[in-house]
Amino acid sequence: MKRFLLLALLMMGAFGFAQTMDYNTKNGYAVHGYDVVSYFGDRPLEGKKEFSTTYDGVGFKFYNQENLEKFRESPSSYLPKYGGYCAYAVATSGKKVNVDPETYEIRDGKLYLFYNKGKNNTLQFWLDASPNDLVSEADKNWEKIKN
Repeated sequence: MKRFLLLALLMMGAFGFAQTMDYNTKNGYAVHGYDVVSYFGDRPLEGKKEFSTTYDGVGFKFYNQENLEKFRESPSSYLPKYGGYCAYAVATSGKKVNVDPETYEIRDGKLYLFYNKGKNNTLQFWLDASPNDLVSEADKNWEKIKN
């Protein structure tokens, strides 16, 4: 009986609760616990634990109930590209690099996050290069490394 229960739980995890891709979950939440909906407003805001949900097996926090509801209505509209890893690093090296959640760009309705420490502001590198070409490269690389 114990083996059957264990097998059932493993199957549920494999089919129902597993992530479809790797997300950057620093601090236990996607986007370091920032509210992904808020990026599409005035500025990124830190989420609050009382306004949290799970999507694709990953925790997301929101600044308020309104943003939580917006996310629940259309989660794919707010998900960060490349699982919330640095878009520039994914494009140029095919690597998953942590980000500064306050260094970002909204391009064509999508959220891109970037590493920013010291003299390494990858958002600036991204903008100085050809962002549309970098998006194409990042999309190709992400297919190889997303799991």
